[in-house]
Amino acid sequence: MSAFAALAIFLVAFYFIATEKANKVKVVLIAAGLMAVLGLIPGAEVFFSEHEGIDWNVIFLLLGMMIIVGVIKQTGVFDYLAIWAAKKSRGRPYRLMVMLMAITAVASPFLDNVTTIMLVAPVTIVVCNRLRIAAQPYLIAEVLASNIGGAATLIGDPPNIIIGSRAGLTFNDFLVHMAPIVVVIFAVFVLSARWLFAGSFQYNADRVAEVMALQERRAITDPRLLTRCLVVLAAVVAGFGLHAVVHVDPSIVALVGAGVMLLVSRANVSEVLREVEWPTLVFFMGLFVMVAGLVHTGVIAAIGTWALDTLGNDYFVAATALLFGSGVLGAFFDNIPYVATTAPIVEGVVAAAPDPQTGQALWWAFALGADFGGNGTAVAASANVVAIGIAARNGHKITFWQFTRYGIVVTAFSTVLAWLYVWMRYFT
Repeated sequence: MSAFAALAIFLVAFYFIATEKANKVKVVLIAAGLMAVLGLIPGAEVFFSEHEGIDWNVIFLLLGMMIIVGVIKQTGVFDYLAIWAAKKSRGRPYRLMVMLMAITAVASPFLDNVTTIMLVAPVTIVVCNRLRIAAQPYLIAEVLASNIGGAATLIGDPPNIIIGSRAGLTFNDFLVHMAPIVVVIFAVFVLSARWLFAGSFQYNADRVAEVMALQERRAITDPRLLTRCLVVLAAVVAGFGLHAVVHVDPSIVALVGAGVMLLVSRANVSEVLREVEWPTLVFFMGLFVMVAGLVHTGVIAAIGTWALDTLGNDYFVAATALLFGSGVLGAFFDNIPYVATTAPIVEGVVAAAPDPQTGQALWWAFALGADFGGNGTAVAASANVVAIGIAARNGHKITFWQFTRYGIVVTAFSTVLAWLYVWMRYFT
């Protein structure tokens, strides 16, 4: 009975989020409250268990990076990069989109997709404002590119970190097995973007001429502060890359980096904190509690166990089910808690595999489905929610369905290409 109640609350809340008939922060807070009042979440443990509660690593990673971006913003570097990008693309919409997508996709495997979006999104908004074009298509394209690019490495996407830890997979394992198909899918995405966003490409010759006449160096308002900020940012990025070696979580690296950034910049803390996307952080916390209700009552585990039990000993069918099933479920339940919950089920199936190669194929199918499923809806991955929050704060609102209609298409061809890759590489 509790499982039905948890599922009903989640589906009703998701309906209101999808239709935008109510503010999404209010919706998740009410839904989370109902989960608690009805005893559908594990009491106080919801604040302490990352598998059945709020993932504070994600929350504090976002908070730290929001503070860092808030300080860097004061240097004028985002205006500099925006003018530079506009001039390099000569204001051509598709060329500009490809440039921003490429920067995002290349950075995401090494920074993680949330951090990349928090750094690239402000630049995108500034350049679109300069050219007087709608920023929404460019932001959506960047998020989709980020989720694709982030799948290439262990640290590029939070679900990969969970899978790598559970399966004993290294950074190089991900690079060898995931990067090839990620490159192919990104290339297909770049080509498809021309028709996918065809109605959004606007060219204003007069405005482009004005931007081309600008001197981007003049946008830097405080060179000394920028130098200090870039040194701190470089240290934070290095910390992200070495977290598996030094055993310090990215969230701690981000928080320490934020503190050092505030210290060396002597910025007004109150002003910087106003740049933090507090509604986005609250939304994440409420969403984690909602998913915790599904986890604690066994809804997600039951779905996963039932699906895998029906497959028997056909491991190619199992890989197919994991890939497409993760793509669908990860799109609706947020791929971080989904992967954390489903990974133990996959581990059990892998243990029964006839040989290590088949077992690894199941892990890669699971990772590909979860990563690319993150593009499925506006709430499927952390980067999606963060980008939508930044867009709304800057007057470029992205609706749930505006994002999702593009995300569904990209998820569909990504999972199909990934399935062909898994079939040809591991089962032929």
